Amino acid sequence: MDLIVTLQCQDQPGIVHSMTTSVLACKGNIIENQQFTDLTTGIFVMRTRIQTDASLVEAKTAITDGLSQFNPTLTFRQSEVKKRALIMVTTESHCLRDLLYLQELNEMPIEIAAVVSNREVLKPLVESHGLPFRFLPIDALGKSVVESEILTMMEKERVDFVVLARYMQILTEGFCAKLEGQIINIHHSFLPGFKGAKPYHQAHDRGVKIIGATAHFVTSHLDEGPIITQDVAHVTHSASAEDLISIGRDIERRVLAQAVRFFAEDRIFIVGERTVIFQ
Repeated sequence: MDLIVTLQCQDQPGIVHSMTTSVLACKGNIIENQQFTDLTTGIFVMRTRIQTDASLVEAKTAITDGLSQFNPTLTFRQSEVKKRALIMVTTESHCLRDLLYLQELNEMPIEIAAVVSNREVLKPLVESHGLPFRFLPIDALGKSVVESEILTMMEKERVDFVVLARYMQILTEGFCAKLEGQIINIHHSFLPGFKGAKPYHQAHDRGVKIIGATAHFVTSHLDEGPIITQDVAHVTHSASAEDLISIGRDIERRVLAQAVRFFAEDRIFIVGERTVIFQ
């Protein structure tokens, strides 16, 4: 069995030794190990990949018992078991198309359980890939009903996390709180930051020289959650608003896909208001 174990706790002596001893106790062998101590918070995080002939229950018991004195937060996932994602969209398709394409190439280690949208524009695209499409119009149903339906769907489909692939609706504080650390969003980010309609047109009018995108976890504070990945592109005065939109879409899809991959491979740790990511 190939097993990925993550650990997060207050830093103190003996954690790594206890992990190696526990892995040995379940007749395991460490294949990969990455660790980091955040000096600001004193939090220690570690991602360990092991191979063992023990069962999942035996391995979990040995490692949990062996590290219990540190009171850690532990997760266990067999490498071949892919995390299940619920993707939420509105009308723009570039991020969704990229995730569908990468999954079909077996280059994105997730299972897409379903796609939810407040519009029906992308229904043909989703169904052409053999995936369920759920139309939940907020204007007709109300935000509380829509979010309740999403939570029910996640439980039924055993969904591990949500991807906002250009979902143009603000989620409620209650919904964000229930799924803390489980919702990934993609957001255009500029210097300065342009809010509201047509951000790329605003950027063009101000003559920006850099455009970019940020993938982050969603919190109740709009667009202020822990950052996962970012990227930028340099542009010149000759770029039209349409050029910026095209460049921006390319950055958005790449940044979101990278963030989803990191999450799917258990590489992200939320420490305070920022993230530690093992690559």
